[in-house]
Amino acid sequence: MTVVRTPAEFLDMPDEYQDMAKRQMLIHTEGELSGADDYIRVFYPLAPNAEERQVCCERAAEEFNHFKVASAVLADLGVDTTYMGTQSLEERRKLFLSADFHNSTTWAERGVVSWLIEDAVMELLKEMAVSSYRPWADSFRTVIQDERVHIAHGARIVRGLVKDPDGKKQVQAAVDRLWPHSLAVFGNPEAKKAEIAVRWGLRTRTNAEARHDWEVRGGAKVRKLGLTVPS
Repeated sequence: MTVVRTPAEFLDMPDEYQDMAKRQMLIHTEGELSGADDYIRVFYPLAPNAEERQVCCERAAEEFNHFKVASAVLADLGVDTTYMGTQSLEERRKLFLSADFHNSTTWAERGVVSWLIEDAVMELLKEMAVSSYRPWADSFRTVIQDERVHIAHGARIVRGLVKDPDGKKQVQAAVDRLWPHSLAVFGNPEAKKAEIAVRWGLRTRTNAEARHDWEVRGGAKVRKLGLTVPS
C-alpha cells in the first residue's frame, strides 16, 4: 500500500502519482473558493431574512478557510494557488462543475445545493481524508466537520419548505434541475484516470463506484420526503 508522509517523499514519487494528486488537490481547492462565491454572490441575495444572510456569510468564511487549508498543502509542494483568490467565479469555472450549477435563483435551490450537492461532494471528501498522501488526508479533519453542518442546514431548509404544497413544488423543481449536477460531482463514470487514482491510494473508488453509492443514498433522501428522483 502506498503511503507518502512528507512533501519531500511526494516529490520523489513517480510523475503519474504527482500529476494525479496535484490535479485532485487543485480541483478541490478551486471548488472551495467557488463554494464561498456561491454563498455570498448567489445564495445571500436569495436569503429570506437577516439570520439566513448571516448563515450565508458564515458558510462563505468556512469555505474560504477550506481554501486556505488546501492551498497550504499545495504550497508545500511548490504549487501556488494565490491567483485563485483574485479570480471571479466566472474565471474559476475551469475545474469544478459547470456554470449552470452556480445559477441558483430560488431559496429552494439554495437548500437543495447544500442538501444534495454538498452531500455528493462529501463522498469525495471522505475518500481524500484517507489519501495515501498523508498531509492531504490530514487537512480534511475540520473541513468534513464543517461540511456536515452545511448539509444539515440545507436539509433543514428543504424540510421546512416541503411542509406546504407550494414549497414542495419549489423543492421538486430544484431537485429536477440540480440532480444532474449532483451526479456530475463524480466526473465521467468511464474515466480511466480514476482507476489510476485508486491504484495509487488517492481514491478508494472509481468515479462510477462513488457515483453509484451516492446515487442510491441521495435517491433515498429525496424519496423519504415524498419527492421524485429525476430519471
